Formats: sequence, C-alpha cells, structure tokens
Amino acid sequence: MRASAPWPRCGGCAGSRPMPVTKPPIWLLVAMTGLGPFTMQILMPCLPALATALAVSYATAQLTLSIYLIGVAFGQLLYGPLSDRFGRKPLLSLGLVFYLFGSALAVVSPWAWLLVVARVMQALGGCAGLVLGRAMIRDAWSREQSASVMGIVSTAMSVAPMVAPLLGSLLEEWFGWRATMAACFAFGLPLLLAVRWRLPETLAQRVDMPGLEGFVRAHVALLRVPAFRGYCAITACTTSIFFAFAAGAPLVVVEGLGHAATTFALALMFISVAWSAGAFTTARLAARRGTMRLLHWGVGIGTAGAVLAVAFMLFLPAHIALFFLPMVIVAYGNGITQPNAIAASVSVRPTLAGTASGLIGSTQMAAGAVMTVVAGSLEDGSGVATAFCMLVPALGTQLALAYARRAAI
Repeated sequence: MRASAPWPRCGGCAGSRPMPVTKPPIWLLVAMTGLGPFTMQILMPCLPALATALAVSYATAQLTLSIYLIGVAFGQLLYGPLSDRFGRKPLLSLGLVFYLFGSALAVVSPWAWLLVVARVMQALGGCAGLVLGRAMIRDAWSREQSASVMGIVSTAMSVAPMVAPLLGSLLEEWFGWRATMAACFAFGLPLLLAVRWRLPETLAQRVDMPGLEGFVRAHVALLRVPAFRGYCAITACTTSIFFAFAAGAPLVVVEGLGHAATTFALALMFISVAWSAGAFTTARLAARRGTMRLLHWGVGIGTAGAVLAVAFMLFLPAHIALFFLPMVIVAYGNGITQPNAIAASVSVRPTLAGTASGLIGSTQMAAGAVMTVVAGSLEDGSGVATAFCMLVPALGTQLALAYARRAAI
C-alpha cells in the first residue's frame, strides 16, 4: 500500500513538490506540548480540598482528572486528521481559544458538574499542542532526528508536570483551588499570542479529507500496520502505569500517610526529574543507538520499577519514600520509552503524521482514563492496589514490545 493511499493528495498540490519546511522553535514546541500535562497535574494535589469545597466525594472530585483524560483522548482523534488537511497552525490556534474559554469557566464554576464540563473544554483545547507538536516535529525532522528532538522537547517539557503540582498546592493553600484554573488561563493567553506570531506552518503538503469515510479510512490504514499497533500499545501501557500511580497517590499520601498536599507535590517533582533524565537519554542516544534498542532499555526499566512497587508495598513498612521510589524508576524508563515509541509510530505513514499522532495520543489518554477509574476505585490508602495497578500495564509493555519487534523485522 502506498503511503498516501488513505487520503488522496490535495487537488491544488497534486503532482507538485512539497514546499520546504521551516523548523519551529524548540521553546515553543515545549510550551505548547507542556500545556496539557500542566493543566492536568495542577489540580491533582487539590483533589481532597476540592471535594470538601464543593461538598462532593473524593471519587466525584477525581472525575476532574478522569474526564479530562477522556477529553484529551477524543480531542486528539480530531486534531490529527484535521491538521493533515488544514494545517497545524490553524488547528492549534483554535484549540488554544477553546482552552481559554474552558479555563475561564473553571474559575467561576459553582458546581462540580460544571467544573467537569469546564475541564472537558480545557482538555479538548489543551491537547491540540500535544498532538500537533508531535506532528510538527515529524514534519520538520527525519525519523531518527525526530526521536532526538522529541527527547529534547520531553526533557524540557518535564518542567511543566514538575512545577504544576507544587504551584497548584501553593495556590490552593493561599487562595483556594480556583486560583489553579486562573493560572491555566494566565499561561494559555500568552501562548496563543506566541503561536500566532512565532510559529511557522510545518505541513508541506496537505491531503484531502473526504468526510467521515476518509477519516475512518485513514485510521484503519494505520491500524492495519502491525508495527503501528505495537508502538501504540507500548505508549498506552506506559501511560497507564503513570496514571495508575496518579489516581491512587493523593489518597495514599494525604489520607493514608498523613502528609500535606504540598509534600505530595514536592515528591512528584522527583518523578518529573526522572522522566526528564530518561528523555535526555533518548535525546543523546537515539540517533546512535536506534529507537528499538532504546525501547528495550526503557520498557525493561519501567517493568522493574513496577515490580519493585508491588514488593515494597507488600513487604516493607509504609513510607512516602518507598511509595515514590519505584515510580521514579518507572518514570525514567518511560522517559526513554515514550519519545522513541511515538517517533516510530508517526514514521509508519509520514504523510499521515498528524493522524498517527492523534491516534496514538488518544489511545494513551483513553488507557490512562480507564486506569484512573480502576486504581481510584480499588485504592484504600495503603498503596497496595496502586502498585498492582502499575504492574499490570508494565507487563503489557513487554508483550507490546515483543509484538512491535516482530512486526519491524
């Protein structure tokens, strides 16, 4: 099958040579891809306080995380193929406008259900930078180079999830949880202006999108490629490990171990640092070692961390350091695994890089949303359920890697 089979070339571009691509600034790629993780994690330490303020259960408050992930999953399915047709920059600008409306609504929401609606709007808008940033990297760089660039972007982007929980806990302590949503608006507005002024269009040659049929056909074409399915499963499983931890950790640390939300946020910074170190490893070694070898390293490290999580929770006394250390190991492995798996997946059909980026991102977030519900419902504050919920997808990464390796031969 030809790479361009799912959608025909744009009528005005058929037979023409693609225009040269201007590489986007790395700092802007970092900011736009970091918006979604920042928005998701800034509210995590505030969930117990949010539940009290709005007079709802912890499970209801946790919907602001689970529903956010579902919104990100759905949004990425749309942005990818639409950006292959209309360009990356217009879709990103539209997404940021939607994000700002959602953030403003979240600030003034008096009820939990309206806050959930606002979080869906934030998710649908904020995920534009995540999916389109990946596609832009693949537009402007080759496969091996794109793995390195994604590693660089991921390394720098790790600042967002590192700062967001601490900022969220401090804002909640000083001004209340609504201040976290105001911070999202304050971050999104200048980003929209920067995108309009500084971001070049990287899509060299557009493809037609003949309605729903073409949309489905493009996704089916990607899913028919065994290698793409393998890489997609790897990213979904590695993401699920993190969200299993993210769902149970606030309850374990704040309620089970009796620590303050600020302590929880500070501990999360070690996870971000570990992720950054793994992504930096990819940035330095991807071009020399290749994506498949680094995938072996990252998946192995992540699985080892999940096994340690179960062992620590079952056989060692409860302590915040023992609860976080295995996840730090997992995060380092994920920092190696995800940039390589994503770079490989969007290279399967380069003319559908936006669609591939959206599909793989959607799969990640959908898997993460399911895992937050499972881990959140099973966790009782001891950390045991969270550890086992981390182990299951970690073992899944081993199966997915074996499948991807066979498909790539």
